Amino acid sequence: MCLAIPGKIKSIELQYDGVVRMAKVLFGGITKEASLEMLPDAEVGDYVLVHVGVAISKIDEEEAQKSFKYLEEIGEIDELVEHSQIDRNGGRCPL
Repeated sequence: MCLAIPGKIKSIELQYDGVVRMAKVLFGGITKEASLEMLPDAEVGDYVLVHVGVAISKIDEEEAQKSFKYLEEIGEIDELVEHSQIDRNGGRCPL
């Protein structure tokens, strides 16, 4: 099963010699890095769905909060963050 996790973009920077837009994304208190290559119009403050280190869709804040609440209710948020493709210190996803 594939699952995208909602998060809020905290900052954006160009990496890899200015070629790739990367964002620091906040996921329930943990900040990780995600590629914005699929979302060229994404901005700081936007909520995005992230799958294996890639932001794949923008969503509104209400939808993000609903998703977080549901994941917390079923006890999955910690496991999803723990087993994500990105380390807990905000390291890069090994693509």
